[in-house]
Amino acid sequence: MSTTIDTRIAPAERARRVALEQAEHSGEMEGLHITAATRADAEEYAAGRIDIDELVARGRARYNLG
Repeated sequence: MSTTIDTRIAPAERARRVALEQAEHSGEMEGLHITAATRADAEEYAAGRIDIDELVARGRARYNLG
């Protein structure tokens, strides 16, 4: 994810993007790698096309966490 946030986007989307970028950065600092698929799902969430429940469900399904 880019560290530049477009100020033309809605405040709720901007807040989601900032939170996701912070979470991704935190994970990277701990040695985690964010896959392209996970990043794409996060982008869908940040854009408001899916909700947090769907974001979590996709991640759980991706890693067979039932």
